[in-house]
Amino acid sequence: MKTVRLSIVGFGAVGQGVARAILQKKDYLAGMDIELVVLGIADRGGACVGPDGVDLKAAIKRKKEIGSVATSDFTPLDVIKDIDHDIVVDATPTNIDDGEPGLTFMLEAFRHRRHVVTSNKGPLALKYSMLYDEARKNGVQFRFEATVGGAMPILNLAHDALAGNRIMSIEGILNGTCNYILSRMTEEGLSYEQVLGEAQELGIAETDPSYDVEGIDTACKLVILANSIFGMDVTYDDVDVTGITKITPESLSLAGAEGMLIKLIGEVRDGEDAIIKVVPKLVPKNHPLAVSGTLNVALLRTDMAGPICVKGRGAGSIETASAILSDIIAIGKKEF
Repeated sequence: MKTVRLSIVGFGAVGQGVARAILQKKDYLAGMDIELVVLGIADRGGACVGPDGVDLKAAIKRKKEIGSVATSDFTPLDVIKDIDHDIVVDATPTNIDDGEPGLTFMLEAFRHRRHVVTSNKGPLALKYSMLYDEARKNGVQFRFEATVGGAMPILNLAHDALAGNRIMSIEGILNGTCNYILSRMTEEGLSYEQVLGEAQELGIAETDPSYDVEGIDTACKLVILANSIFGMDVTYDDVDVTGITKITPESLSLAGAEGMLIKLIGEVRDGEDAIIKVVPKLVPKNHPLAVSGTLNVALLRTDMAGPICVKGRGAGSIETASAILSDIIAIGKKEF
């Protein structure tokens, strides 16, 4: 049995989802000859550690009851540096201003020769090249499927299943909050403000929704795609971004009369006509990108396989955890 030793840094919805996924898939992993042991969990309040593994059920319960997993004086950096383990799972929140604290955590993990699996878009949108170089210099893997499409596999699809193909462009709906708002506005003829309030009540939109509705989240994901798949060496500042806040019921109605929908589309294209932008676009109602609700979708255009379309849930605790788990398993198969 291959024992893979982990830490989880950040224990909000995603971090707890990872813990639940490890508990839920214990027998499945054993069938793959893999055992995942979490030696430390850290959040803003501190950390819990255990030489034989942390009790994940107890950690989840403690987080719910007192707001932190802390049972020791360890900080997140202490867990990363001082506990001998193989993979750091960074599930800290995205910060597009400076990438912290995730950026520091990832760099520290690499310097201690630990693999990193993350769902945190901020550091990759700002310092992708630095992170990639640091991982390579220290001979460890850096995997981040969960940063782009939640449960929807784009990076692994491009790198593994489509290996040998040249991917010429990727376009898609990469933010479920925006897609929900536009879908409801289209279906019910409601205003942006009305649907935003509904989305906030349902927990689909944040109290401060600007990160989603202004296209920032989609732009971060495009940067990751551009760098990882196309080798473009871009940052968030290189993306042309327009959000959905100015879209009216009237414009959606006019589009519908022409058999079209308005969707927030992120697009990255390589070559002489290279482009990286986020903008509301007209999409035919029968087009592969015409998905509704909170679904995400991506259309990859390739030279040999032709157009490949993938859709799925782009957010959610257990959905995002599924992408993190797939990256952990990939490292476990290769390294141990």
